[in-house]
Amino acid sequence: MNMQKYLKPQVAAIQPSVIRKFFDLAAQIEGVVSLGIGEPDFSTPMTFCEAGYQSMREGKTGYSPNPGLLELRQAISDYLQRLLGLTYRPENQIVVTVGGSEAIDATCRALLCPGDEVIIPEPTFVSYTPCVELAGGVAVPVPTKAENGFKLTPEQLEAAITPKTKAVVLNYPSNPTGVVMSQDELNALAEVLRRHDVLAISDEIYAELIYDGLTHASIAKAPGMQDMTILISGVSKSLAMTGWRIGYVCAHPDILSGIYKIHQFCLSCASTTGQYVALEGLRHGQAETAKMAAEYDRRRQFITRRFAEIGLPMCRPQGAFYAFPSIAETGLSSDEFCERLLREEKVACVPGNAFGACGEGYIRCSYATSLENIARACDGIERFVKDKRRRS
Repeated sequence: MNMQKYLKPQVAAIQPSVIRKFFDLAAQIEGVVSLGIGEPDFSTPMTFCEAGYQSMREGKTGYSPNPGLLELRQAISDYLQRLLGLTYRPENQIVVTVGGSEAIDATCRALLCPGDEVIIPEPTFVSYTPCVELAGGVAVPVPTKAENGFKLTPEQLEAAITPKTKAVVLNYPSNPTGVVMSQDELNALAEVLRRHDVLAISDEIYAELIYDGLTHASIAKAPGMQDMTILISGVSKSLAMTGWRIGYVCAHPDILSGIYKIHQFCLSCASTTGQYVALEGLRHGQAETAKMAAEYDRRRQFITRRFAEIGLPMCRPQGAFYAFPSIAETGLSSDEFCERLLREEKVACVPGNAFGACGEGYIRCSYATSLENIARACDGIERFVKDKRRRS
């Protein structure tokens, strides 16, 4: 009996994650070294965890206020003031969510009417399009180009906007490319958005992981854009807290009130213990974040050098913990390359087409793993590519 007939068509039409497919394949092969996981390989610092243990010892194990602990929302406000120079009021402009993923989903459901369009520059994080479609919206992919550094240009944005456009999703530093945008580049996009009265949904989860002496830029800082921006972030990447599931969304009170309703009725609140851990991290974790970022930078420089030696071109990653090299010269599709690399060299990467059609011909490699693992993986990739060249 086909029970799928009971599913909503939008749900039935969504394809399973390609990333998960390769994780499942890798799990069946012994001795695999993985560059596939977009997760810090650091444990949550014990000083942060101790704050969570202390909250439990004090019996703080019940529900928190729906929008999150007020002191955590204040800490988020203080953090964003330091990072961006922007003020978000804890009382009505910040909601603590179950990771950044909930913030993305709740934002889409709060904003989108059936048929509303959301522009999504690709290559892109895999969750944006499904969240838009599940909310009844229409995802409008805009392929970015390597020659432009995989950055959305004002001309591309202008061309994609229609009378149905409600928002554009921006994710810089980027998953999967690792590229960042300067404030001037974001200001140029903001001019287009203001002219057409289009919102920005800005996922800034990798804001602290940025290199080459750069500083984080946000479209919310562009003139006239704070009220037009829904800023989404969290502590998963910068504080190594992926499993605690603490994110947040910041927006104009009128917009946040809608997001809050969805959060309130669907999730109630984020983990109370996790919130106390995040509070300690935001208040006192700057040194830990800097230490982790320095180690990611060391790995980034290593993997960038190795891919150059192997002869796989890529845009220089300047943020997050991903490299996105081109494998086009091998003549293999992204899926074929990753499947054969996994079986022949026991190295797991993610095919670039998992992040949109324009990701075909690329692979995503996470350097959120040990330098030893990165070196082993690069050696395997080099053997695989050299063997393919010999056979060509």
